[in-house]
Amino acid sequence: MPKPVRKIVFPVAGLGTRFLPATKVVPKEMLPVVDKPLIQYAVEEALEAGIDQFIFVTGRGKHAIEDHFDHAYELEQTLAEKNKHDFLEEIGRTVPKAGNIAFTRQQKPKGLGHAIWCARNFIGDEPFAISLPDMLVDANPSCLKQMVEVYNETGGNVIAVEQCAPEDTNKYGVIAPGAVDGRTLEVTGLVEKPDPSEAPSNLFVLGRYILTPKVFEYLDKQKPGAGGEIQLTDSMASLIGEQPFHALAYEGVSYDCGDKVGFLKANVALSLKREDMAGRVREALAELGLKS
Repeated sequence: MPKPVRKIVFPVAGLGTRFLPATKVVPKEMLPVVDKPLIQYAVEEALEAGIDQFIFVTGRGKHAIEDHFDHAYELEQTLAEKNKHDFLEEIGRTVPKAGNIAFTRQQKPKGLGHAIWCARNFIGDEPFAISLPDMLVDANPSCLKQMVEVYNETGGNVIAVEQCAPEDTNKYGVIAPGAVDGRTLEVTGLVEKPDPSEAPSNLFVLGRYILTPKVFEYLDKQKPGAGGEIQLTDSMASLIGEQPFHALAYEGVSYDCGDKVGFLKANVALSLKREDMAGRVREALAELGLKS
C-alpha cells in the first residue's frame, strides 16, 4: 500500500488578467460560481478525497483567500444573534482545522512548475496532490477521490485527463497513452502545448495531479520550457520510466473557469442542479429566449 495522500497544493498566484477589471483587487480564485468562490470548490473536492492539509502558493494581493479560510468573528456573531444558523454552519465549513493550512509566496511569475517548487518544504517526502482551481470539476465521487482510488492501487503518479478537440492540443499539456485498463491509462509521454500536427493524442491534463516528491528533484533544476516558463509537465515527463505513471479518464464534467464563457457555463450548469434555484433559472433562461 503506498503512502496516503494527505497534502494538496493550490497554485493561486496568477493575476487573472482575462477577468480584468473584476480581478483588479479580487483574486480570480474568489470569483463566485453561484454562491461559492472557485477556490472553495477545489478545497471541498480535496476534503472528499480524504486530503486534509492545504498549501496555497499565493502572490501579491491574495489576502482575500487567506481571510476566506479563517474565522470571521464579527460576521459569525451577527449571524448567531440573528439566529441564521444555516449561514453560520455554511461559513464554518470553510475553516480547516488549526495547523492544517499554510500559505507561501511565489515571488516571481515563473510558471506552474516554479509555483509547485515553492511548496517543496511543506511537502517533504510525502506524495501530494495538486489542484488548479480555475478548472472546476463537477463529479460524483469527486475527481480527486477517483484519482486517490487509482493511486492506492497503482502507487506512483496519477493525473486526470479528458479529451479536447484535436486542433486545441496547443492549449494544454497532452499525454502519450500506453496500455489501457478501463478508465486508467499508462502514460508513456507528456508534451506541453504541442502543435496539433505533432500531438501524441488529444488527451489533455485536466489540472488535477497526484505526484511523488521525486518531482522536486527535477523542478530543482529550474529549466525553462514552453513559453520560457518552468513547466510542471517537463518535470513530470522525467518521472516516466522511473516510477509508475498513470492517467485517469475520470467520470464527470469540467468547466474552464479561467475562460469567461467557461465561467458562465459553470454558473448556469451548477445553478440548474440546485433545487432552490433551478426553476427560477430555467424561467430566466426562457425569458432570454434560451433553453435549459
